Amino acid sequence: MKNIADIMKQVQSMQARMGDMQKKLESFSVTGQSGGGLVKVTMNGKGAVQSVSIDPSLMKEGEREILEDLLVAAHGDAKNKAEALAAEEMKALTGGLPLPPGLSLPF
Repeated sequence: MKNIADIMKQVQSMQARMGDMQKKLESFSVTGQSGGGLVKVTMNGKGAVQSVSIDPSLMKEGEREILEDLLVAAHGDAKNKAEALAAEEMKALTGGLPLPPGLSLPF
């Protein structure tokens, strides 16, 4: 069994790598889309929305609900991509060890 000092060093190392990973995720960009690409939402790897693109053909009177639904769908697509990206980074950080069920990234 390892002594407590070795365990603490490992924990500190893991914390430092986790901080680096969080910074790295902020620099990544993912784009989700809906409506065949008519609506696009771009966010960073931590889930912060960076931009929204809406095709002008959707800017018609009476189509507000459609546009709202497409925005929600594009955001969901981008969020799923960001989460998958974060999971890949975590997998690399933990050496491929799976996270216990229910344990998620801190964001």
